[in-house]
Amino acid sequence: MHPPGPRRMRRGLNRLADRPMSASPEKKIRVVVAKPGLDGHDRGAKIIARALRDAGMEVIYTGLHQTPDQIVETVIQEDADAVGLSILSGAHMTLVPRVMELLREQGAEDVVVTVGGTIPADDVAELKRSGVAEVFTPGASTQEAVDFIRTAVAQRA
Repeated sequence: MHPPGPRRMRRGLNRLADRPMSASPEKKIRVVVAKPGLDGHDRGAKIIARALRDAGMEVIYTGLHQTPDQIVETVIQEDADAVGLSILSGAHMTLVPRVMELLREQGAEDVVVTVGGTIPADDVAELKRSGVAEVFTPGASTQEAVDFIRTAVAQRA
């Protein structure tokens, strides 16, 4: 491969010169949206993923049937700022604590963890004690999730 010629370099320099003088460009928030366990319903996860993307975030959707290990591996590999776990199966009290444990083991306690789905009100406090930043239950708006993730990531930065 040849080094860039003078014309190509000038174009690159011109693009740089056209940028406003400021600190480094704002980093996009990176969010992993994951479906842990055997739950096969991902419509809500896809709606949230699209809302986050439309709000300017970079979204990595893992797909269905992910293990906690796979989810945490993706969070680490993608250098994610946040992870949203969508659970409708009722296994949230097993899967979420395992994800939290694995994140701690990887030194990724600064990743904002949210959970969405059919989570009984009695379980919300326990999930938050385990380190979950927020729990979104049916009826929560996509804008609430977007706003929460923006704020939580900014506070942890």
